[in-house]
Order: sequence, then C-alpha cells, then structure tokens
Amino acid sequence: MSEFWLDKRITVTGGGGFLGTHVVEKLREAGGQRVFVVRSQEYDLTKEDHVARLFRQHPSDLVIHLAGLVGGIGANKAHPADYFYRNLMMGVLTLHYAWKSGGQKVVCAGAGCGYPQHVPMPLKEENFWDGFPQKESAPYSLAKRMLHVQSLAYWEQHRFPAIVTIPGNIYGPHDNFDLENAHVIPALVRKFVEATDGSGREMVEVWGSGKPTRDFVYAGDVAEGILRAAETYDRPALVNLSSGRESSICEVVNALAEITGFRGQIVWNQSRPDGQSRRLFDVSKAERELGFLAHTTLHAGLRLTVNWYRAHRDQARNAVTVASA
Repeated sequence: MSEFWLDKRITVTGGGGFLGTHVVEKLREAGGQRVFVVRSQEYDLTKEDHVARLFRQHPSDLVIHLAGLVGGIGANKAHPADYFYRNLMMGVLTLHYAWKSGGQKVVCAGAGCGYPQHVPMPLKEENFWDGFPQKESAPYSLAKRMLHVQSLAYWEQHRFPAIVTIPGNIYGPHDNFDLENAHVIPALVRKFVEATDGSGREMVEVWGSGKPTRDFVYAGDVAEGILRAAETYDRPALVNLSSGRESSICEVVNALAEITGFRGQIVWNQSRPDGQSRRLFDVSKAERELGFLAHTTLHAGLRLTVNWYRAHRDQARNAVTVASA
C-alpha cells in the first residue's frame, strides 16, 4: 500500500474495459479508496457537455485516461473515421477538463502502433516522431499521438503535468475475444480453447507464417507501470511500458497448444498477411526512472489468460460491434 493513493480522488476513464479493469484492481491494492470509474452509458467522452458534467460531478486530483475505441487491423480499416474521431475527442476533452477543473495530473495510455513504421528496433521514446505510423491503423494511432502534443502544450502554458505511457502488445484477462476485432493473443486463446473444450475440432487455423515478432506484455504488469508513472512524474513524459522481449507468433501458438492441451493440427494460412515483421520496445527509461520491469513471463501470462477465458467465456467480450459516433 502506498500513501500516495490514500486520500486522492482518482477518476479512471475506461476503467470497466480491458486495461482499465487491471488498473482499478491495482489501485485498490495500492490503497486507493476514492476511485471513480467512468461508464460510457453515463458519460460520452466524445461530447464536451458530458465531459464538463463528469468533472463537475466528480472533481479529481488525478485522472487515469484509458478510454478509447480499440480494435484490430480489420476493424481499423473498416471504420477509420470512427477510430480517429472518437479517440481524438476523448483525449482532447478529458485532458482539457481535468486541467480546467483543478486536477493535479493526468496519466494516459497511448498506442504502441503510434511509433513510425520505419524506425530501428527496439522502439525508443526519442524516435516517436520520426515518421508516419503503419498506414492501416494511422487514424487511430495519430489520434493517440496527439495526447503527447497536448501534454507538452498544457505543460508549456499551464504547468499541468500529463504523462503518456506507451504499452506494448497487451494481453490478459478481460481482453476482447471477438474474432473480428480481437488482437492476436485473445483471438488465438479463443480458437485453442474452443478447439479443446468439447467442440471436437481437430484443426486450428492461424493467419500468416508465424514468423513476425511482438513485444507481448501482461496487462497486470502494464497497470503497475501506469501507477508508478503517476507516483513518479510531475512533468510531461513519454515512457514505454512493455516486456522488452521479442516473441514470435509461432512461440505463442506452440505455448497455447501446450497450455490448452490441443493435440490437433495447426494450419498456417499464409494467404493472410503477416503484418509488421518485428516489434520490440526499449524499456530502459521505464526501468531507470520508474523502477519498472514486467515480471510476468509469456507462458505464465498465457496460462492466466486461458484459465480466465475458460472460467468466464459466457461473460467475455466474444462479439463486439463497432458503432459510429
């Protein structure tokens, strides 16, 4: 328990979502007793009057902004305007009214895909603006990049600290397991669990070749890093929160086959695109300035995720519809 959190009024946008659920859990463990979780049914963060009402009704010392419209490449390509508009407006309005209402600090979750597509690995914070991000998700990732611009502007004019954390490829319990919108790990978890738990399937199809690598990081570890950023920084900052380790899709597939007990055939559908060949984050800044190191191994995190999905399959997000704002 940390004294930092004891008396603070804390607002968490997206606190009922994937990463937000882990953050709220860590806040409770750290001693946060005055935590307000923003629900989209009550407050539409893309509308200024809703955001103004939120901060009028729930003034906060610290805001953790995690709300966003998030999805895979397919969803981003199908709804680019939604992904741009909704994420941009949520960030702009939340940070502005956090400052205007007298808050002390904002900590945001940015997007790892906001890094330029063609920069050396590992991805370092100083290279964040060295080019255009991956085209397919650029409307989303550029909207999230604006959090960094806004944080610098509000510090320069108002001395209001806003910290932007850049998570790696997050996975874990409470993720989105809808096959149309899910990221790679939750999609694979669902496929392997369904293939082994009574469906009788003897084959799991995996898109691509399995060769691309990603820097997968367990959601609970990222949540700890976000809390450390809130405790540590009193100025604008951009900081990576990931494992600092590369794992191939093939490694993930083999681990999930072992964890779920799958004994059938794995078919690699190489007519489907692989996407970016590598992604790895430099986490030396987080280690140096926050004392942050992701401690959950990939195998352990995958087992936790599989166990959670098996126990909560009926309540998990298996079908998510992206609606226009």
